Amino acid sequence: MAKLRFSFGTMGSGKSTLALQIHHNLTSRGLEGLLCSQLDREGGKVSSALGVSADAVEVGPRLNLFELALAMKERHGRLDYMVCDEAQFYLSEQVDQLARIVDELGTDVYAFGLLTSFQGLLFEGTQRLLEMADESVEVQVEARCWCGSQATHNARLVNGVQVYDGELFVVDDPENHQVSYDLRCRRHWLSGDSGQAVADQAQLEAMVKQAG
Repeated sequence: MAKLRFSFGTMGSGKSTLALQIHHNLTSRGLEGLLCSQLDREGGKVSSALGVSADAVEVGPRLNLFELALAMKERHGRLDYMVCDEAQFYLSEQVDQLARIVDELGTDVYAFGLLTSFQGLLFEGTQRLLEMADESVEVQVEARCWCGSQATHNARLVNGVQVYDGELFVVDDPENHQVSYDLRCRRHWLSGDSGQAVADQAQLEAMVKQAG
């Protein structure tokens, strides 16, 4: 029986890597599938921070995923699976379309995404996935805050300072050093503490020790 599976985690927890691995494994077995993404750092691809990537269907807010899946099934005679990365960005109705793909077409759907935004709130797509998925599981690669605790929140930094307001959909761009993201435990996400004071103190102690 086909299922809608939602795997979630913080940035850096390996979601995209796992999405690519599942797509590769299923394709290697001769299964017919679709790889989808939205607002990926490379655009039109699913890309992992490890440097691995694959071409993907870019999911915009106007794309009807059920109609896409139905067209693919009619064209190829089958559609065994869909892998949907960055699914937190999907609209609620698009998540409902994923559920229809599972229930009406018998296609397995593997969705991957973040739980919360830099504001600490559930994304629209994430909330609906938690409500509709047959299975919701946390990705088991634990990301860590600078303090060593498990990272539970994604912090947005503007010129190195954590912010809690602003446009929701801003993709991390390695070429743009103004906006970046960092992983934080709840305590340091709430306080906006980057650990820089600790790093500065450690550097000062090392300099004093070296001088002595």
